[in-house]
Amino acid sequence: MGEWNRYVIEIGMGIDHHGQNSTKAAVRAIKDAISRVYLIGLLELFKLNFESDIKTEVLIGVPYSKSVNKKELKEAIPLNCKKVINIVDGGLKGRGTILKEFKDKTDEIIIAIALITIYVRGKKR
Repeated sequence: MGEWNRYVIEIGMGIDHHGQNSTKAAVRAIKDAISRVYLIGLLELFKLNFESDIKTEVLIGVPYSKSVNKKELKEAIPLNCKKVINIVDGGLKGRGTILKEFKDKTDEIIIAIALITIYVRGKKR
């Protein structure tokens, strides 16, 4: 097997306006970053097996990082590849409003930031 090389780096932001759910904000940050990536070059330049030759690494900065469900973050990555998730305290908390209709516990708005790096290893055609 060859060495891992970075192919894509993208950043995304996700917000949970109501509900104070750090996982929901983190999933939205991953989806935001992925929405700007088109991986056609991987298929045209390399002979790749997605399961063994592509790795996605995600760094999430989010308030209340210990409450984040890593499994849900992995499921937000649509590629069938190795997925590495690292969660750190970060992101932002802002004041919103409490609406009982949205099951708010506090007036916090939770903001997550995702840094996604896609690595490849393969042979050029």
